[in-house]
Amino acid sequence: YDAQVFQRFNYRFLTLFFKAFSKLFEEIMSAATAPINTFTITAPDDWHIHLRDGQALATTVPHAAANFRRAICMPNLVPPVKTAADAIAYRERILAQVPNDSISQQFEPLMTLYLTESLTAEDIEAAVDSGVVKAVKLYPAGATTNSADGVSHINHCTDVFAKMEALGLPLLVHGEVTHHHIDIFDREKRFIDEVMVNLIDKFPKLKIVFEHITTSDAADFVLSQGKNVAATITPQHLLFNRNHLLVGGIKPHFYCLPILKRQSHQKVLLDVATSGNPKFFIGTDSAPHATHTKENACGCAGCYSASIALPLYAQAFESVGKLDKLEGFTSIHGAKFYGLPINSDKVTLVREAWQVPEHYPYLDGKDLTPLMAGQTLDWKVMPFNLAV
Repeated sequence: YDAQVFQRFNYRFLTLFFKAFSKLFEEIMSAATAPINTFTITAPDDWHIHLRDGQALATTVPHAAANFRRAICMPNLVPPVKTAADAIAYRERILAQVPNDSISQQFEPLMTLYLTESLTAEDIEAAVDSGVVKAVKLYPAGATTNSADGVSHINHCTDVFAKMEALGLPLLVHGEVTHHHIDIFDREKRFIDEVMVNLIDKFPKLKIVFEHITTSDAADFVLSQGKNVAATITPQHLLFNRNHLLVGGIKPHFYCLPILKRQSHQKVLLDVATSGNPKFFIGTDSAPHATHTKENACGCAGCYSASIALPLYAQAFESVGKLDKLEGFTSIHGAKFYGLPINSDKVTLVREAWQVPEHYPYLDGKDLTPLMAGQTLDWKVMPFNLAV
């Protein structure tokens, strides 16, 4: 009789235990697979942005300041930023357009010099001593907007590179050859083979950022190098490929340089950006052009994304289930590469559908069409601040 009672007790206990365990397991699995609806990360920076100059700053600076704590500001103005004095003056023009609110007032523009063949080692010393110049930008002559003053051959700049290597000043590289006989889709790979390999062989300790990489070749090259070589990746090269640009008619607001590549390259960029590898970090390459100069028989190259960049990156990272890697990419890896402190404040992203504005006011009575204008995004930054 006692044995029967004990068996019934055991049976009931085990039944209740397994029911409770099954329910707990279901709750755990449900929580694990449920979509994330809000998450908080360290405030991001942008390690490659075009703010332009003059009247353009009234649009571009408020967008950058509302969304990033720091930004590496490109020097390809007319005329270019060639000296420390130029950089200091440009920085003051940027700061004059920062809105007077608590978020925007934290914005710090980080300045760069435009590498020309007349730049000297003494200019590099003066740039470092200025405290505001954080890098030098190499544009191959004719590679992109306002690059006519760029470098025709790296051998013309060896003294400058040696001084930068000695002082730890990073070189930011637009990595495309510009020979007319080279197919536009092959120019990044040819630049690696013909320029980057030689540059690193001669200056193995030079800090280099391979900017806005677009191919698996560039990703593999960066992975094969030491810690002194890193890369930035734009939102458009994570979200889109050349089919988005060309199929069904040319989409001028997807046109940028380097140009969008095959889907296979896009997949590799997503893989490395979301891998957590500190060699890869945010660089929007946000580049404003008035709408009429984009929607044109010979439209300008550049995608404007400064106002919506973080939601775009969140969408890209979520597409491969890697939202947990977003913070490193947007907020940590770049700061560490540049030897700067990580931002102390936070931003929160909320899953809420919203429509990207069709355009922003730009210059004198013109407008500026952002990337994905009129389209719906799934994430937005709180507090939500897009209006200008």
